[in-house]
Amino acid sequence: MRSFVIALCLLVGCGGTTGSPAAPDAGSVDVATRRTTLRVHYPVGARSLSLRGDLAGLSWERGVSLTRVTADVWEWSSDEVARSFEWKPLLDDREWSIGSNYRASPGATLDIYPRFVTRSGRWSRAMSAFHSTVLNNDRGLWLYFPPSYDENPTARFPVVYMHDGQNLFNPATAFGGNPWYAQDALNHGAEIGSIREAILVGIENTPDRIDEYTPSRDAGRMAGGRGALYLRMLIEEVKPLIDRSYRTRPGAADTVLLGSSLGGLISAWAGVHHAQVFGNIGAMSPSTWWDDRMLLREVAMLRGLEARPRRIYVDSGDGGESGDDVANTAMLAEAIRAAGYRDEIDLRYVVQRGAVHNEVYWAQRLPGALAFLLGSRDP
Repeated sequence: MRSFVIALCLLVGCGGTTGSPAAPDAGSVDVATRRTTLRVHYPVGARSLSLRGDLAGLSWERGVSLTRVTADVWEWSSDEVARSFEWKPLLDDREWSIGSNYRASPGATLDIYPRFVTRSGRWSRAMSAFHSTVLNNDRGLWLYFPPSYDENPTARFPVVYMHDGQNLFNPATAFGGNPWYAQDALNHGAEIGSIREAILVGIENTPDRIDEYTPSRDAGRMAGGRGALYLRMLIEEVKPLIDRSYRTRPGAADTVLLGSSLGGLISAWAGVHHAQVFGNIGAMSPSTWWDDRMLLREVAMLRGLEARPRRIYVDSGDGGESGDDVANTAMLAEAIRAAGYRDEIDLRYVVQRGAVHNEVYWAQRLPGALAFLLGSRDP
């Protein structure tokens, strides 16, 4: 049932706006020569790589050998490509790469990092007591590595940072026993090509969650206001550790910050103040109500900022007694539009009808959020 829900959410966005964002550029185009070049990065050892496709000179029945350029890079090129075509690499012309076909256009130069064996990523509570000197406390860190990470050491990956890390993978640690099953969303997206393979870092919350996930003090609740320090921990301690320890793509364009409820609030606030680090922001059922809706005033500043998120995802349900704060979330989406963001280009806003404020529904919407923020597989 969970696989069906994931597939359904990828297709229809769980009741919200449908459609997929424009895919990342499928390689550069050699305008001068119109030479089409395909490069396959994979450590084959003593084996070989071939290419099959639906172009004249290629076929799906028998492969054309690729030329070995370096130890782990194989290449095919042609000056006679007149139309877009689909193709796929094979090991020893027998083992197909996993996933959907690749696409190439005339004059494009494409670099791909396939896998042939591994279908699922791996996850664990990698650190049980990560110590922050900024906050002077400890917390666990959870890590998910995509299917290609171990199989193809030539590949580097975008990184998704998510709050409430203990809720993401394991029923034994998740609130109410209902995890987000983030590993299933990423594995399935990688399999069908709807989500770029990515490393996921889950940062556990602590007893200071309310204070750490809020950027201002709410006078009515006499709490909050350590959010800037929490983000400083992510930027100065967690992210540098991940980037030096693993094969990441460390730039803002390849870095996602995503959370729900108060985690959605601090993610959206980070998009205003730290877009040079977190270039893609996910705010699921964000607590826009916090501190007299201070987030709406903050988001209005996006229009005048030189560094701002390349993509923002915002959602909510509309069920339960609170209606999942849908009215305030709608105002947040409108404030982001007023700052110059456009629906289904650099903003996605989703309302899941009947959904309430909990992990079950966030799990259902996660595949669509990741597909928008990470984009589909290149190319």
